[in-house]
Amino acid sequence: MVELLSPARDFAALESALNNGANAVYIGLDGYNMRAHAANFSMENLNQAAERCHHHRVKLYVCTNTVMRNKDIEHLKTVLPEIKSAGADAIIASDLGVLKIARDVGIDVHLSVQANVSNSESLKLLHELGVKRVVLSRELHLDDVMVMAEDSPLEVEVFIHGAMCLAISGRCFLSSYLYQKNANCGECLQPCRKEWKLVSDDGDVLSIELAGNKGLDENKSLEGDGASLNESNSPCDSKGRVDKINGFKGHILSPRDLCMIEHIPQLMEAGISSFKIEGRARPADYVATVTRVYREAIDSYQSGGWKFQDQWLDDLKKVYNRGFDTGFYFQTPYQTSSYNQATHTKQDVGEVVNYYSQVNAAEIRLWNPLKVGDEIIVQGPTTGSIIQRVESMQIDHRDIFEAQKGQNVGILLTRKVRPGDIIYRRIIRDK
Repeated sequence: MVELLSPARDFAALESALNNGANAVYIGLDGYNMRAHAANFSMENLNQAAERCHHHRVKLYVCTNTVMRNKDIEHLKTVLPEIKSAGADAIIASDLGVLKIARDVGIDVHLSVQANVSNSESLKLLHELGVKRVVLSRELHLDDVMVMAEDSPLEVEVFIHGAMCLAISGRCFLSSYLYQKNANCGECLQPCRKEWKLVSDDGDVLSIELAGNKGLDENKSLEGDGASLNESNSPCDSKGRVDKINGFKGHILSPRDLCMIEHIPQLMEAGISSFKIEGRARPADYVATVTRVYREAIDSYQSGGWKFQDQWLDDLKKVYNRGFDTGFYFQTPYQTSSYNQATHTKQDVGEVVNYYSQVNAAEIRLWNPLKVGDEIIVQGPTTGSIIQRVESMQIDHRDIFEAQKGQNVGILLTRKVRPGDIIYRRIIRDK
């Protein structure tokens, strides 16, 4: 049975993964993971995270996959035994020194995508070194994944959804070069996601058809003297996206997000052990939605009645995304993306004051209007993320259609919530 592996940046995201069908969750630990600017877990609450996961019969993996210098390795020697005793089922690592320490401690190691493993001989050697699982390179075609998975002495994991990086398996120096923030130590500021201008000093116009994919004009090249890539804050040309004076402007370093929801059968038949969702910087509602959609798709295939549901793709489009592509699985990805292309956005409208379990209703204090029919998200560290429609509302036991800022209103909810949980209203984004 394939594992569905979801990300969590905090307890709300963790609970969302648990409530929506994840078989395993991976988290970052302060100071040792590739999302240093995102919320992370600490050694103090790692035990609680493991307890929550194991209560749901879900595994917990801890990321320790940054570049490791001598001082980092020495500190990790003291931390790894604590990670194991806290209940983590495995660590995700990219450094051979970390692998050695983990073997000494007796905790399983999953080799990170940062290692860029892309052939079967590497899998055999890593098996000899004691690695339990390998996250394969993101640059592999699905046919290559199938061959490697079939012959692998190790468990094989691949990414199936989330942000894609222009660098090889995430190994990038652009943020370090521009801002002295090392992406390989988790500090990436993502300058690649900005709009850039491609300028040729010899006056040649570099023709790139951004939406159509075909890349450079056949007779032009990005290489050679006189070509430079400069950050730009001005918008793309809306017609051809080619500035006749200054060259090309656009999001040429920003790939679209990976989305394999339509190709679950091919992935299931490839012999892969774990399907990984990218997104440890994403909020709880993102984790809840993406986990639920892929859980439904996997279960649909395993039931023997696979049928793709258009609603799955519609739901994935509601949460943060840069547009979708299939990465390297079927072709070299060519699509570039601007910013968030989610069809919906969130507006915070209030917080939970009380919850009445006998009637499955919550009292909500509003700081923005809310009406019957609105789609809401209830989010909190213990609650996770609940997404539903407002079916009815009451004030003083009287049914109302709409409530205003400053009012306390009662609504029915599908699951238990807690005082302090935040209520968001999901609305269609303006294009």
